[in-house]
Amino acid sequence: MGDPKRPRKKYETPRHPWEAERLEYERKLMRKYGLRRKKELWRHQTQLKRWRERAKELMARTDPEAQREREALFRKLYDLGILDKKPEEATLDDILRLTVEDVLERRLQTIVYRKGLAKTPLQARQLVVHRHIAIGDRIVTVPSYLVSREEEEEVDYSPYSPLKDEDHPIRCEARGESPEETAAEE
Repeated sequence: MGDPKRPRKKYETPRHPWEAERLEYERKLMRKYGLRRKKELWRHQTQLKRWRERAKELMARTDPEAQREREALFRKLYDLGILDKKPEEATLDDILRLTVEDVLERRLQTIVYRKGLAKTPLQARQLVVHRHIAIGDRIVTVPSYLVSREEEEEVDYSPYSPLKDEDHPIRCEARGESPEETAAEE
């Protein structure tokens, strides 16, 4: 079982730590998605690996229980927004085709950036950590939070944040306007 005071690692490190191609690929992903540590990337890669392994196991089984588990896996990945196809239309091959970028696109940090609430992925991360972003009424401070399809529409500035004001300088910058222009229009 392990020591209850020390949680188990949620990621696996690469087998070859100094592989040039992998290092360059990781560096590009870290820059593109504003990740702070490779550990974040490895955590999502490990999660994806587990989903793929589960799909391979289910591919080999034909019993009715396996069918229910397949449907549950499809539903889960569809609800998270990782699978594009509806659960009824999805196949196990769709899960095997997933990449780590599909998972990284569902992070709260990335959603905030893609929705235009922040100018850069790093600024999106800062807004999340500094409690300026909420999903519905709930403030979420974890940049790696995987946003479901339902929650995606509810991602916005926190009602308690000064950024809720349309004329805030950071919001003006995100829209591509300068704060002086906005003040001059009024």
